[in-house]
Amino acid sequence: MADEEIDYNIVFPDAGTLERHWQGTKEPVVILLGWAGCKDKHLSKYSSIYNEQGCVTIRYTAPLKTVFISESFGYKELSSTALKLLEILYDYEVENSPIFFHIFSNGGFMLYRYIVELLHSDKQFSSLCVVGAVVDSAPGSGNVRGALRALQATLGPKISPVLRYVLLALFAVTVFLLRIILYPLTKYIHKNHYDAVQERPPAWPHFFLYSRADQVIRHVDVEVFLATLKRKGVPTDSFDFLSSPHVGHYRDFPEQYALKCRDFLVACMKDSEGPEIKKRQRVQDQ
Repeated sequence: MADEEIDYNIVFPDAGTLERHWQGTKEPVVILLGWAGCKDKHLSKYSSIYNEQGCVTIRYTAPLKTVFISESFGYKELSSTALKLLEILYDYEVENSPIFFHIFSNGGFMLYRYIVELLHSDKQFSSLCVVGAVVDSAPGSGNVRGALRALQATLGPKISPVLRYVLLALFAVTVFLLRIILYPLTKYIHKNHYDAVQERPPAWPHFFLYSRADQVIRHVDVEVFLATLKRKGVPTDSFDFLSSPHVGHYRDFPEQYALKCRDFLVACMKDSEGPEIKKRQRVQDQ
């Protein structure tokens, strides 16, 4: 459905599916944050993994200009989007349900960064209970070549070659200057998503799904990031699909991918029922 300010889709489970999977407990709300250029018909395939488990799902993909332009220049447009997404939980009166994230590529992770910051700092969201997050093909840091590949794939074949090269050249120069050469200075004004979340990570469990064959997000970036989270006490797991392309793990390994997502969700829900959730909350508040 369409909100007057942001476009998103929300799906509620039918009563039979809900009761079969959660048996009287509150069903989780899964928020899926799509990759740059992601079409909703593609994101809906991922949300069906959770719909079949009796979950409420909210799908949202940030606009291209926000991901590739605003964030590159340090404008925090996604911060207001993050606020609106969290407010949707209250609009549909599901704020007391367990919250679970499924994040795709840097486009989704940039938005996730601002959601995490709001959950850290905004008292109106202090009662929300986040139980876990799946991170698919993210995060990446300082990879200009990968960013160019992502933008090129997003632009598609219909754009004229001249305009394509102009856009790619402008984007490359901007990213290289602001995010590589000048980043030791610009980070004091606007940290990138990778550093911001790494420095103050959320306390709930994370499951990273990635591939060494990814030509957009380097597997080393993902591995360094999750190692940092582990050192800071964040429950972290990962799986390397080895051969699948960027955000292509589900397409290449549908049964394995879906099973891993479902198993992780169930494990997070079990943890949320015991003392572990209180322990994680204490870590987050430190």
